[in-house]
Amino acid sequence: MARITVEDCLEKVDNRFQLVLMASRRARQLARGVESYVEFQNDKPTVVALREIAEGLIGPEVLDQPVMEGWEHDLETRRSRVYIGEDDIVDEPGFGDAEKVRAFKPVRDEHEQPGH
Repeated sequence: MARITVEDCLEKVDNRFQLVLMASRRARQLARGVESYVEFQNDKPTVVALREIAEGLIGPEVLDQPVMEGWEHDLETRRSRVYIGEDDIVDEPGFGDAEKVRAFKPVRDEHEQPGH
């Protein structure tokens, strides 16, 4: 497939700033599993996003769309869990903020020099 250039994309958008915003939002969507409008091949999500913009398949409206439907719920679910160890997840109503801070407090290695 032909190489994509910024100039190809600038024909479809108002300015470089808008291009960066559109391409990054669309690349995040693609990386999270949203279906692309062009063939994906072995390209990275950023290249596919730029290709979609250059072909006029994606416009400024992409900035009004969430990165992926349901991501807000996933974020809240992740925030409600506290990881203590590799296999331990504490997800209890009585687990307060002070305990969460202690759970995440790093343990200093005995051989570690202070300030390193």
